[in-house]
Amino acid sequence: MKAPSQSAKATDRNARRKSAPAPAPAADNTVADAFAARLLAWFDVSGRHDLPWQHPRSPYRVWLSEIMLQQTQVKTAAPYFERFVASLPDLSALAAASQDTVLGLWSGLGYYARARNLHAAAKLCVERHGGELPRDLDALTALPGIGRSTAAAILSQAWGDRHAILDGNVKRVLARYHGVDGFPGLPAVERQLWALAESHLPPARMTDYTQAQMDLGATVCTRADPACMLCPVQVDCVARIHGRTAELPVPKPGKAVPQRYAQVLWLLDRGGRVLLQRRPPTGVWAALWTLPQHEDEEAAERWFETHVDAEYADAETLAPVAHAFSHYKLELRPRRWRAVALRARVGDNDDLRWFARAELAALGIPAPIRKLIEASA
Repeated sequence: MKAPSQSAKATDRNARRKSAPAPAPAADNTVADAFAARLLAWFDVSGRHDLPWQHPRSPYRVWLSEIMLQQTQVKTAAPYFERFVASLPDLSALAAASQDTVLGLWSGLGYYARARNLHAAAKLCVERHGGELPRDLDALTALPGIGRSTAAAILSQAWGDRHAILDGNVKRVLARYHGVDGFPGLPAVERQLWALAESHLPPARMTDYTQAQMDLGATVCTRADPACMLCPVQVDCVARIHGRTAELPVPKPGKAVPQRYAQVLWLLDRGGRVLLQRRPPTGVWAALWTLPQHEDEEAAERWFETHVDAEYADAETLAPVAHAFSHYKLELRPRRWRAVALRARVGDNDDLRWFARAELAALGIPAPIRKLIEASA
């Protein structure tokens, strides 16, 4: 057999290079400058400039918005933000508020640990930092609920300090732009993304640049069906060039989500008041007010007979209510009793109380429980 010529070998090597996905390019100053410059030019025309926390912009308002936007989209968070700052306009007011007030303002936004951490962090700022957010990355990350990216976002947007962020939107943009393989939640992949994020920092306009990254990921470089033709950095985006936008970033390895069930006891007295029980200070829905809830019917009946002066068998069985958490699914199985009373030795206390409907709006109540109660209003 005749050996292939040198020109044939070169052609074969070139073909293999073209067919293989390109490795993540090294982050040099030219690429970084081009990325940031294009992104800022796009932001000036297409970015979001009228978000409620931008006018006025203050460290407290930036911090509150960043905590609300963890796991929550802007359109959902905006009305909650406006209601929150109308009631608690600054850090001192937040620190002085009761936990019930804070959870009531947060009610319906979900992921309530964010609200509890926000409240705890405000109190620590009063104790340690003169009632202000510290302008220091390490001091911020030492506060409850503030990680490295959130701290950087606060510093860059509130004071214009030069720090990289790496929230979900930015991870997606950088993974696609640089062709980074691997699930971004893995430490090695996350370290690579942090290095790339640092490499792209512009010398100025950090407030706009930070917002621009989040805006690009939220409105153009979306998880599904990204609008690549509108993207300001499409010209050298590895994922677009090699047709890998659907593959990147690599999704988290899937696993079965467990299904759980809970018996919910909906008790109304003769005046139409509803009985609510405060959840324990830790765990799901910690410190929120909810209908008495138990894992199985035997425990529910046992609690009912101890606390309620009525017949358990007289309940009205209602349709199940499905609710999904990040790590499991929950099916609530509600039963309702009307015109009942607590046993004399129970009565109202700090963790078990009758509430009139007019009082419910100010309470921190989990969204599925609130919807259940309000559906019968």
